[in-house]
Amino acid sequence: MANVNKVMLLGNITRDLEVRYTPKGTAVCDLGMAVNRIRTGDNGERIEEVTYVDVTLWGRQAEIAGQYLSKGRSVFIEGRLQLDQWDDKTTGQKRSRLRVVGENMQFIGGQGGGNQGGQGGGNYPQGAAGGSPQQPQAQQSQPQDAAPKSQAPPAKGGAAADFDNDDDDIPF
Repeated sequence: MANVNKVMLLGNITRDLEVRYTPKGTAVCDLGMAVNRIRTGDNGERIEEVTYVDVTLWGRQAEIAGQYLSKGRSVFIEGRLQLDQWDDKTTGQKRSRLRVVGENMQFIGGQGGGNQGGQGGGNYPQGAAGGSPQQPQAQQSQPQDAAPKSQAPPAKGGAAADFDNDDDDIPF
């Protein structure tokens, strides 16, 4: 039986982030996101619904989020759902919470005065999964099998070959 556990969220950070570390030294960052949905009601009025989602990031992504994200910033998170279950110490009741464990993160929009480097409109390259902010990873945005135009073999026959070999036409 096939199973899929995939979540994609685009929203705004609801509170400033704190990065903490496990005893083994792994960074962990819990963040809150507000995701808006606009719909039209029965009588034609515009209704905006807000869903608040808890997200947990681990490792280098947690450190990057803590460094670059703050309350109000837009972020795109890809991840998976995880159900946490525990016994409430005060009431003794079983409790549960559904949260998203972030696997990929991309900053959306600039911070302050605008884009200060990187790609995707943020201060860090797209897919901020690793590396460092000073070393953008531009190759991630290109498919692996796509060859640059300068390395493409010349076309054989047809209009494209005639166009490339015709020195009298200026292609504007």
